[in-house]
Amino acid sequence: MVAEDNFKYETILAVDVGSTTTKTVLIEEVDGEYRLRGRAEAPTTVEAPHEDVTIGLRDSINRLQDRMSRRFLRDGDLIMSRDEDGAGVDLMVGTSSAGGGLQMMCVGLVDKLTSESAQRAALGAGAIVMDVISANDERTVVERVQLLRNQRPDMILLAGGTDEGNVSHAVALAEYIAAAEPRSRLGEEHRVPVIFAGNKKARDMVKEILDDSLDVYVTDNIRPTLEEENLDSVRDEIHRLFLDHVMEHAPGYSTLLQWADRNVQPTPTAVGDMMRLMSSEYGVNVMGVDIGGATTDVFSVVDGAFNRSVSANIGMSYSLANVFVQSGASDILRWIPAEASEKNLRDWLYNKSIRPTGLPITTGELLMEQAVGREALRLAFEQHQRVIVGLKGLKQQASFDRAFAQDTSGAPLVLPGEMDVIIGSGGLLSHAPHRAQSALMLLDAFLPEGIARLYVDSVFMMPHLGALSRLAPEIAHEVFVRDCLVPLGTVIAPSGEGGLGSAMAEVRAETEDGEEFTRVIRKGQLEVIPVTAEQAVHLQVAPRRGFDVGEGPGVRIRADVRGGEVGLILDGRGRPIRFPRRPGQQREKVREWLVAMGAHSEEQIDKVIGSQEVAR
Repeated sequence: MVAEDNFKYETILAVDVGSTTTKTVLIEEVDGEYRLRGRAEAPTTVEAPHEDVTIGLRDSINRLQDRMSRRFLRDGDLIMSRDEDGAGVDLMVGTSSAGGGLQMMCVGLVDKLTSESAQRAALGAGAIVMDVISANDERTVVERVQLLRNQRPDMILLAGGTDEGNVSHAVALAEYIAAAEPRSRLGEEHRVPVIFAGNKKARDMVKEILDDSLDVYVTDNIRPTLEEENLDSVRDEIHRLFLDHVMEHAPGYSTLLQWADRNVQPTPTAVGDMMRLMSSEYGVNVMGVDIGGATTDVFSVVDGAFNRSVSANIGMSYSLANVFVQSGASDILRWIPAEASEKNLRDWLYNKSIRPTGLPITTGELLMEQAVGREALRLAFEQHQRVIVGLKGLKQQASFDRAFAQDTSGAPLVLPGEMDVIIGSGGLLSHAPHRAQSALMLLDAFLPEGIARLYVDSVFMMPHLGALSRLAPEIAHEVFVRDCLVPLGTVIAPSGEGGLGSAMAEVRAETEDGEEFTRVIRKGQLEVIPVTAEQAVHLQVAPRRGFDVGEGPGVRIRADVRGGEVGLILDGRGRPIRFPRRPGQQREKVREWLVAMGAHSEEQIDKVIGSQEVAR
């Protein structure tokens, strides 16, 4: 549906069927504007004992009906044409990550070439990548075949060889898959679909090898040459097969597909669509993070290119122990303004593991949780940078042996200094007691440089709106800005080396009502200037010698920005953040930052320190 047809959609129902909760929102036109009118949720029922997603789906819609005093269901079916009483909807869209979401295996020729590209394509299409198998990985052929046999993927992506390369290598990978006889998690009667995105000269042979036991689909080569990467056609095919092979056969999903007229996407794909829409609408680079209990997704749109990574073992409840193992106690404890030992941290982690869905009750518990959250976000972002890399642009056709020996991956494409907008979502960020806490966690984890805008998704509506954006982008954008995004503020963060307290940059600002002020950003300090999201501010930022605010060392910049729930944030802590070496001074500096941001009051922190709450 094109944008000109948006007038047909006066009442829109959007549903996100999550792994634990099914969330339904109602979007309607009110006085010429589209707004979020209501929302409700119910437990997802895709698994035993129900094994029928429609039970939770109907429960969620029924609860919305009760809250809105309107009818959307009649005899258990969605009313798709509104009547005189206002019952029914004009459009329904949906997303799903239930039952583990879309689960894929990736098979490629070279781990730093086709396998890496295959993983990027699968992640960008909203999949959980169960494993990546390469012809040159450290496992034996028997181990690779056994792995393919034991996993039960929704589909397999096979990427083998450039279009002018040796056909036999792609064929060998197909023989691995055929020998494994992979089975679908949907049951023995379902054949696993295999997408072949490799050497075009090998297509017929690959189909001949796999057609007896698997369904083979062919797309354009994901790496037609060593210098090119083609992800879009593969992602489109993954989405089509998600609807045809996963959704159609999953318990109860046929009803969701029917009600939504097949306008259903994997949840991460829809979130990515919303990121892309925002990037396109404002011409900015956007990064987003969704931190959950078991996994953390990071999304980025840089120069129009969308990418996603999944940290499948980084989260704030079920994966909490992995954060501790990967980060280490010292990196977590450096964010605590009170004295705490590794034993204190382990005790807190054990208690959290027993009650993974429990919420912090005291300020000390909140400080501990948010310290772990900073490290979880940092680890997820570092993984995103490792996965999303450029190509080195080899100019010659390498031999098979030389291709194995080459590292064809380039530098990370997602750099902190290139992020114009950062959006946080997930309970840790969306439901923090104070917005300043969310802003500080985003700053500490992602370390934006120059000038960047910070937001949180207050109600986690990005999946719903992302699904809507393909049909009605104007409506999706309008609701996204008005009812979903909460502007936290704008940060100015110079980078460069200097002594503690030294001047990094001078900021001159003029508000739209003529008020002027000047501030100096000093090394190691944070300052917040109260500026609302409605206030436009014209900035002139003059970095001191050796410091950079986005355009190069010493280069002045001008920018028009707005504030937010927190305001205009002057972050002089440097990149990376330098902590004092002495523990006492380190804790005092963290305390200073928390108070300066308005994340916690001096009284709250002093109470924690005096009671030794985090040291219990």
